[in-house]
Amino acid sequence: MRRPAGERRRDPERTKERILRAAVEEFGAKGFAGARVSDIAANAGVNKQLISYYFGGKEGLYRELTGQWQSSEGTFAARSASLPELAASYVRGNAQNRDFARMLVWDGLTDDGGALPEGFADDMRRNLEDLRRRQAEGEFPADLDPACLLLVLFAAAGAGVALPHLVRAVCDTDPGSEEFTEHYAEQVRRLVAHLRV
Repeated sequence: MRRPAGERRRDPERTKERILRAAVEEFGAKGFAGARVSDIAANAGVNKQLISYYFGGKEGLYRELTGQWQSSEGTFAARSASLPELAASYVRGNAQNRDFARMLVWDGLTDDGGALPEGFADDMRRNLEDLRRRQAEGEFPADLDPACLLLVLFAAAGAGVALPHLVRAVCDTDPGSEEFTEHYAEQVRRLVAHLRV
């Protein structure tokens, strides 16, 4: 049977992409607790039951997004890069994926000490092991704790997203601008380069 002219075909992949785009904006703006499935569905232009159908609900949708963020790190964060270049690439990555970066900030702000997102602890352990290797190879001094350095690098990389009011006050510029991102990424690169022994 032919479809009447103008009737749309269902395109599950396109529908999922619309839901994911709307969800990352919603979670980035309001965090997991504040995000509403009905708002995500409305912004995606779909029935909210499709979120349960495709993702198993709000939790499944959030897991899918955090998995996408973890996968996307490989596109901007080459492990083979020097530590200064890697730090600068995270500044740029956060600026280009502001809603994902905000999700990470919201996770921290609403931390209740419960379970971490799937794969998150493993990723952090790999990051810490990488820093320990870099320290052994002389990329930064032996008297620095790699775990504390990792925290500092995360904070520095996310500052343009997490602290936009400070960027405006201190740098007198738009924290979302490409000019600020490039300037700040270069400054973070230089700061980390000064750690070399």
